[in-house]
Amino acid sequence: MSADEFELDTDDLKRRMDGAIANLRTEFASLRTGRASGSMLEPVMVDAYGQMTPINQVGTVNVPEPRMVTINVWDKGLVNKVEKAIRDSGLGINPQLNGTIIMLPIPELNEERRRELGKVAGQYAEHARVSIRNVRRDGMDQIKKGKADGLSEDDQKLWEQEVQDLTNKYIKLVDEQLETKQEEIMQV
Repeated sequence: MSADEFELDTDDLKRRMDGAIANLRTEFASLRTGRASGSMLEPVMVDAYGQMTPINQVGTVNVPEPRMVTINVWDKGLVNKVEKAIRDSGLGINPQLNGTIIMLPIPELNEERRRELGKVAGQYAEHARVSIRNVRRDGMDQIKKGKADGLSEDDQKLWEQEVQDLTNKYIKLVDEQLETKQEEIMQV
């Protein structure tokens, strides 16, 4: 096999690594800092009409003030299910009902809770790094297969370097996002 016959799909590798970063951002958004944010409710699912549904599909999520999130539930029959989903979510927020509006007062974070959230952020970042390394391993396996099919050693080294550079770039991105999130969590 000549060198020009082997083509590693680096776009696919990038797309998969982007997916790991997007997943990390979603997980980070669910981590509660001292400020109210509608995105903290994204991972919370409600049992609505027989299937698990994101909160933003059963009501309007608003942030009327820095320490308050409100959800205006469209179907009166779902109010209790939304409240239960929030209580069971592990966000540590105590919902208050006011008709079809659920109010979520965001309490101040104490030092211990901030450290806990910092550790959780670290775990999320590690999951993202592992996902990126798995994509790297897939790329390296494809290159090894290419070598077995006749890819030259020089070309193999070039492809491996490209995959490693891509991996390093994405791992650095994870580390930067983690640092930003931990600073945000530790802000008083």
